[in-house]
Amino acid sequence: MGRDFTSNSRHLRYLRPPRLAQLVAAPFHRFLDRLDERLETGGIDAHLPDGTHRLLGGRAPGPVAVVTLHRWRALVRLALGGSVGWYEAWAAGDWSSPDPVPLFDLFMRNRVSLASAARAAGPGRRALRWWHQRRANSVGNARRNIAAHYDLGNDFYGLWLDPTKTYSSAIFAEPGEPLEQAQRRKLQAVLDRTATRPGDRILEIGCGWGSLAALASGQGRTVHALTLSIEQKAHVDALALPGVTISLDDYRAVTSEYDAVASIEMVEAVGQEYWPAYLDTIARVLKPGGRAAIQYISIADDVFPAYAASVDFIQRYVFPGGMLLSDSRFRALAEERGLEWRDHQAFGVDYAETLRRWREAFDAADLPPRYDARFRRLWGYYLQYCEGGFRGGGIDVAQVTLIKR
Repeated sequence: MGRDFTSNSRHLRYLRPPRLAQLVAAPFHRFLDRLDERLETGGIDAHLPDGTHRLLGGRAPGPVAVVTLHRWRALVRLALGGSVGWYEAWAAGDWSSPDPVPLFDLFMRNRVSLASAARAAGPGRRALRWWHQRRANSVGNARRNIAAHYDLGNDFYGLWLDPTKTYSSAIFAEPGEPLEQAQRRKLQAVLDRTATRPGDRILEIGCGWGSLAALASGQGRTVHALTLSIEQKAHVDALALPGVTISLDDYRAVTSEYDAVASIEMVEAVGQEYWPAYLDTIARVLKPGGRAAIQYISIADDVFPAYAASVDFIQRYVFPGGMLLSDSRFRALAEERGLEWRDHQAFGVDYAETLRRWREAFDAADLPPRYDARFRRLWGYYLQYCEGGFRGGGIDVAQVTLIKR
């Protein structure tokens, strides 16, 4: 398990491997020396293939991750493929950890000092960029990208999400609060931001499995819910919610006018190239004075340029076409379109807790046979990777209200 580092002690122990092994290991130790120099907080308790044991970092308090490198190849994959290569090394058994969350937390806390250490380099980077650009969220690609993640099966998500089937961060009032209760608080906060009344019309861009639409319907609102997921549409249709219409439509195709817009963690599936189109739609469909309630995931501006120029593990293996927001860039685009940015509230720690709850439920779930061991391991890694990112503070989740001037 990871632990919090509170001492300035550091150690390096060699067990005198054979001469040939030392020669093979030398360049990898130099790589680790550079990594060691860049870790400003926390540390890595590393057990290495040549029998040595090192503590990397350890200069200031922070999480300490326990990592065993079974093959030096793990470092080659990291150097060439960044977070993509690091996942592939884990999947291949090149490294292991009793708890990877502190490691991902550590990487995020040291995101500036580590710089390019977690980004793909050379031909690997170019290949990943080529692949990612081919999955850009054009009208033609968007449905395919959404299907790759959200059409894995309603039964799959139903096994580990809470009873509301809400696949976004909850807002907790206190430790130990049931996840369903915290999710309902989040949904109510979004609905409250719309400042709508019974009878008002809300456009929901990206409706998930209908939890917000159900809440709004129960409070007398009329909802036009959009999704590109066939599975999600089937689920919401089956709910037969009064006053709720669900369409298998792209947000760019909407032409009607609405009293309000709601969109919960959908904009991450848009991509930077299409942020203007997403905000153009909101500005176009809102009545004057109307409000859009947005919940979104962002990455810190201090690493956004490097993030945007590369491709990470999630984009490659989990969310094709996905991209986290830059607060400053997205806000500037919104304000250029006459959308006033109001009442920003961030709650990244709550997302870390939400992910922890999902991971526990996922690990305990009896998945249908079509989800093989490799799939289960990928998703377990993904949930831990995200949890660590939020705990490290470089990734955040927030709600904001956009008001059409």
